[in-house]
Amino acid sequence: MKYYPASKLAVFSNRLLVLFVLILSLSGRLSAQLKHGKTSRFVSYKGLVMAGYQGWHNAPDDGAGRGWYHYTSGGKFAPGSTNVDLWAETTEYPKVYKTPFYNDDGTSAYLQSAYDASTTDVHFKWMKEYGLDGVFMQRFVSEIRSKSGKHHFNTVLANALQSAKKYGRAISVMYDLSGCRDSVDVSVLINDWKNLVDSLKITSQGKEQTYLYHNGKPLVVLWGAGFNDNRKYTTKDVSKMVDFLQNDPVYGGCSIMLGVPTYWREFGNDTEKNPALHELIKKVDIVHPWTVGRYRNENAYEQYAKVQKKDIEWCNAKKIDYVAVVFPGFSWHNMNPNSPSNQIPRDRGKFFWKQISGAISNGVEMLYVAMFDEVDEGTAIFKISKKPPIGASTFITFEYGIPSDYYLYLSGYAGKMLRKQIPFKLDVPLPRHD
Repeated sequence: MKYYPASKLAVFSNRLLVLFVLILSLSGRLSAQLKHGKTSRFVSYKGLVMAGYQGWHNAPDDGAGRGWYHYTSGGKFAPGSTNVDLWAETTEYPKVYKTPFYNDDGTSAYLQSAYDASTTDVHFKWMKEYGLDGVFMQRFVSEIRSKSGKHHFNTVLANALQSAKKYGRAISVMYDLSGCRDSVDVSVLINDWKNLVDSLKITSQGKEQTYLYHNGKPLVVLWGAGFNDNRKYTTKDVSKMVDFLQNDPVYGGCSIMLGVPTYWREFGNDTEKNPALHELIKKVDIVHPWTVGRYRNENAYEQYAKVQKKDIEWCNAKKIDYVAVVFPGFSWHNMNPNSPSNQIPRDRGKFFWKQISGAISNGVEMLYVAMFDEVDEGTAIFKISKKPPIGASTFITFEYGIPSDYYLYLSGYAGKMLRKQIPFKLDVPLPRHD
């Protein structure tokens, strides 16, 4: 047997120790991937029509302790004081709440709460019925900083996970950075994602889970990078969030969709003039330009469509996927009285369909509908009352002959057309019924 001096044995032992630590480290990194399921029933965003899901409305008696949250204006919810421009059609909700508003026959008007599991169940039932592929669950970082906000949105998300599985709809988390402070909120987001992975098991629901994957990994959305509206956080802060979600050995391994301004490519009038934004975009999987309110009729969209086409070409050259945002109309008069009611008219679905058909003609492979339940800004596609309350507040109603479910129907139709299951249609499909 060969003799080794003690010094050489020490060096050899140290090398073995380093190797052992390295093996443990690699083992830890490999096992960390077990935090997320290997796959999902939805393996890619491509070919899907998804919508944004706010889930932020409450009623005083729903158990959340938030009052008429997001229905109020100036702290009050009463005729002449509300935040919403659309009134939901409530006949199918098992649980609704009496409001201070009245119908034209003198009866009380009612509304639903997003906090109730029964509300979420109805929404996902509609998604399946009309063919909407799923939703991005909004999580405002400014909301989840508080205990009550975090509790509310965790409850809504937990209910949505169950309903998504029940009805076979895709679901993904979208962090909205609006209202974020400086780098302090980077840790808020990181800790929240860890909690969702550990407590709600959001990406490990078994072989039949419906959490949306893209490029083989769970898809997480960060919305709000590169805007020039004096936000307190920076592109560098967003980059730290991306790095964590992509590379953390325990909770990372995610695909990223990045919400950016409309004119992100050329650093246009809604975009900060910061080259770091493009470097950040090159790190992510999907670019998600926000176009709500940037054009106000079909003719104006045609001008934007030229920008969109060049955006897609830029993304293709960089091997980054692109998702088009489409919205049915816009109105936030009750929230902002100086703004006109029905500011961007729906035009019997023509405005919505112009964007859908235009985006598909431009070669998009996925669509984002803004939004499923956004009644505050009048962009909701879920069922809207044709006879909202009367009185001091003005509510938008659809045109004569347009049913309350028309925009759910159009969204499902768009999905079939996107996947080439039906022929391309330039003109808006007519309603199925009055």
